Amino acid sequence: MTTVLIVDDQPLQRYGFRMLLESQPGTAVLGEAGHGAEAVRLAGQLRPDVVLMDIRMPGMDGIEATRLIVAAGGRSRVLVLTTFDLDEYAHAALRAGASGFLLKDARPEELLAGIRAVASGDAVVAPAVTRRLLDAYARHLPGRPPGGADEDRRIAALTDREREILVAVGRGWTNGEIAQRLVLSESTVKTHVGRVLAKIGARDRVQAVIFAYDLGLTRPNPPA
Repeated sequence: MTTVLIVDDQPLQRYGFRMLLESQPGTAVLGEAGHGAEAVRLAGQLRPDVVLMDIRMPGMDGIEATRLIVAAGGRSRVLVLTTFDLDEYAHAALRAGASGFLLKDARPEELLAGIRAVASGDAVVAPAVTRRLLDAYARHLPGRPPGGADEDRRIAALTDREREILVAVGRGWTNGEIAQRLVLSESTVKTHVGRVLAKIGARDRVQAVIFAYDLGLTRPNPPA
């Protein structure tokens, strides 16, 4: 059973999401929130698998709420929904720790697939897209604060091969591309990626891309 918390400042929008989700076997809506602060409180209290997070809300917005929910270290993963098809929102949401980004007018099957993907530990936004967003906005938006000794310890915990895998993930490569370029089997790559994510504390490949990028393990691609 996949449990969901719906966060949106529009009651009718929340109702529509609830009706869709509750019509699906294997999905349960644990609660609803109308603003970011309430979302943070309910996420900590209800511990849903997925938080459907609106971005623009009065008071605390969805970006800050996402950051606080992820920083709390709970089980909940965040799938951001917005009516605004602007890359800077996607960039900010992913940096805040979201595992996915979709438009509110996505087809019902896309939304449901996104929820299932995020709940299972996958990312809705491809790592290669994340890398392009980082390149595009690195010069305009602040990077996350450095983790200092904590990041040093996480990097030091990696073997040489795992560090190589992290750099490849940071470049937005798929498992197949990594396997081909490093002459490994895809199953071996998958095992390495899982170990890397565990050691650096990344929830998914998207967060690993951001981690590698912010530490300078991968460099911005020059603009086209």
